[in-house]
Amino acid sequence: MTTDSEPVLPEQEEHSRAMVVFAHPDDADWGCSGTVAQWTRLGWEVVYVMCTDGSKGTEDRSISAIELSRIRKQEQVEAGRVLGLKSIEFLDFPDGYLEPTIALRREIVRVIRKHRPHILITTDPTRDLRHFQYIGHPDHFAAGEATLSAVFPSARDHLWDESFLAQGLEPWKVHEVWVMMFGQESTFWNPIEEEDVVKATGAIKCHVSQLDQPESVDKWMRRWRSENGKNIDAPYAEGFKRFQLVPGFSPDDEDESTDK
Repeated sequence: MTTDSEPVLPEQEEHSRAMVVFAHPDDADWGCSGTVAQWTRLGWEVVYVMCTDGSKGTEDRSISAIELSRIRKQEQVEAGRVLGLKSIEFLDFPDGYLEPTIALRREIVRVIRKHRPHILITTDPTRDLRHFQYIGHPDHFAAGEATLSAVFPSARDHLWDESFLAQGLEPWKVHEVWVMMFGQESTFWNPIEEEDVVKATGAIKCHVSQLDQPESVDKWMRRWRSENGKNIDAPYAEGFKRFQLVPGFSPDDEDESTDK
C-alpha cells in the first residue's frame, strides 16, 4: 500500500491504457472491438498497432497493392474513429510476408514503451486445426508470436536494446496480455454491453473492401458474442486467454512466481 507521499509504481497503476497488436486491417475489429468499445466508453486510451501494410487482401485484379494498402489503412482509420481510439500505429511490414523477426519485435517494443499499455491484446500465435474450416493466416501467427516476445522479455528489459534508452523510451511491464481466441479454447470471457456490440459492428462495417455480405455483419457480430456470453451468463462477451504478468495487482491474481 502506498501513502499520499509515496509515488505509485508503474506496475501498480490502475488500468486505463490498452493496446491491440494485429496483422491486418479488420483483424482487431472482428476479434475484440466490443472490448475496445467498452474500454473507450469507460475513458481508457486504446492504441491499435497494425503490423502489415494491408496490401494483399483482395481478389480484385483491377486494383494495385499500393492502392489497396491506401484503402485499407483509411478503412482502419475510420473504424478507429467509430471506436474512439487514441491512435493507430502503422508498422508497414509487407502483407503476406510477416515473420516474427527481431525487426518486427523491435518495432512492437518501441510502441509498447511509447504508449505503456496496462493491457495488451494480440492474436493467437498457434495454428489450430481442430475446430474451423479455416487453416489460419501466417501473418496472424507471426504478429502474435512477435508481440508476446516483445512483451516478455524485450519491452521489460532495459539491456535488451539500449538504443531505446537514448530515445527516451524506458522499459515497460505490461500488466496483462489477452490473446484473441474467437471463442475457441477461451479461458476468459469479457462481458460487454449492447452499446459496445453496436459500436463494434459499426467499426467492422467501415472495412468495406473486405465485406462480401455487409448486410450480415450485425448477425455475425451478435451471434459470436452472444455464444461467448453464455459461458458467463451475460448477454454478450468476447473470449480470450488471459495472462496476468504483474502478480499482486488485482484481488484475483494467483500467488505465483514469474519467470525472471
